[in-house]
Amino acid sequence: MRFFKDKKSMSDKRNTTDGNISPNLQVNLFNLKQTFTLTPNLTFRELKIHEGKIDGTLVYLRDLADLKQIEEQIISPLYSKEGQQPSHTTIADYQKTSYLQEVVNGLLNGDTVLLLSEHNEAYIYKTAGGPSRSIEDAIFETTLKGSHLGFSEQIGQNIALLQQFVPSPKLKIAEIKLKGELNKSVSLVYIDGVAKEEEIAELTRRITGIQGDHLINLGQLAEYIEDNHFSPFPQFRISERPDQATIDLFKGKICVLLDRSPSVLIAPGSIMSFFQSVDDYTTRWMLASFVRILRFVAVLISIFLPAIYISIVSFNYEIIPIRLLITIGESRAEIPFDPLVEALLMEITLEMLREAGIRLPAPVGQTVGIVGGIVIGQAAVEAGIVSNFMVIIVSLTAISSFIIPNYDMSLGVRLMRFPMMIIASLFGVVGIAVGFMTLLGHIVKLESIGTPYGTLLNPLQSSDFKDSLIRFPIWKIGKSKQASAKDHERLL
Repeated sequence: MRFFKDKKSMSDKRNTTDGNISPNLQVNLFNLKQTFTLTPNLTFRELKIHEGKIDGTLVYLRDLADLKQIEEQIISPLYSKEGQQPSHTTIADYQKTSYLQEVVNGLLNGDTVLLLSEHNEAYIYKTAGGPSRSIEDAIFETTLKGSHLGFSEQIGQNIALLQQFVPSPKLKIAEIKLKGELNKSVSLVYIDGVAKEEEIAELTRRITGIQGDHLINLGQLAEYIEDNHFSPFPQFRISERPDQATIDLFKGKICVLLDRSPSVLIAPGSIMSFFQSVDDYTTRWMLASFVRILRFVAVLISIFLPAIYISIVSFNYEIIPIRLLITIGESRAEIPFDPLVEALLMEITLEMLREAGIRLPAPVGQTVGIVGGIVIGQAAVEAGIVSNFMVIIVSLTAISSFIIPNYDMSLGVRLMRFPMMIIASLFGVVGIAVGFMTLLGHIVKLESIGTPYGTLLNPLQSSDFKDSLIRFPIWKIGKSKQASAKDHERLL
């Protein structure tokens, strides 16, 4: 008879699939073991509380939870004379639930779950630990005078950094649950009264419909919510600097944070924002304005200089001074390729060297980038494959692309160089003019969550112009663009 009773008991456990916590402790443990099969770090610790009258089990994933916190703030208080109740732990952040799925989600987040016999509720204690790294300086967005803090992979730390930079109750944090089984979520951070309500609503609407199980970084999220999927230009700025995110928050932008992503997505995007840096606000306004103009000149050089060289050499050589034309002709006398093939060979080689420098370890990558460029360029000239002028053109183009402070925008600019070279080889200066007007029209037409992307090119308000191509003094910039002393008084 005992055998049949045990068999019936196990059958009851297997039939418990309603998703609720059972009063039977063994049923709950069995369900968790069935859910976390082949999970060797799933840990069960048996307890007896309330003077040994109630059986309990602590469940946690050993490598995701803080073991010291579990021992000192949960187990020790529960075994003490005063702490014979689940609520008598020293962890203030806990919750009760009657659903098995919430227990599973808590375990995956590093929480510790207390299950008790004859109780149809579980206690979930916030004990997240696991692999993490300390807050470090930003890698890709370097600065001379700005903060040396960068976002990390923990969303709680990233939100805390923003709250330190904006210590105000008007800094709002809205959590949006994504669709899917993994119960992922993103957080929208904005300043109430500064960010536009319609932009918040539109961004929330777009994020809500995303299937979030496979999202691991903000680049994937940006592809889901961008307006134009075929534009070469990024429509959202992704930053790893909390001070840069704070500047954008005071401009009325919205920061989107995803757990385990060491950066924030800033929306809406505008073409001007990709050419601005934190250092623009740590130097005098005249120097900052000069550097911004220099960046725009560098973008034009990076996109159009190879195309202009091709068009002049192939079609419009009459506009070149005669002495310079003779020099170019002598350098190209032994070159077997036309200017387009010559430029494509050098540009593709440059892009390969640049990618090799990024993927290799830092000391080796720098060596490959510098030595490889010098050796290949010199060897190509001596072999008669490219001319000296083409090496100079490609070098100027590469230097100009490095000036762009945003990596995503730099990639878009580098990509636009190739169709411009092809158009220039077919139609000359006229082709370049048509390509420039097409590019200009695309930027003017482009939007970011319904907001005009080309703010420098669209009709402007005076407050928009004061922090665009030219940065006016801080005290001249409007409240919507920069935090003045009056802004801080209102926020606090």
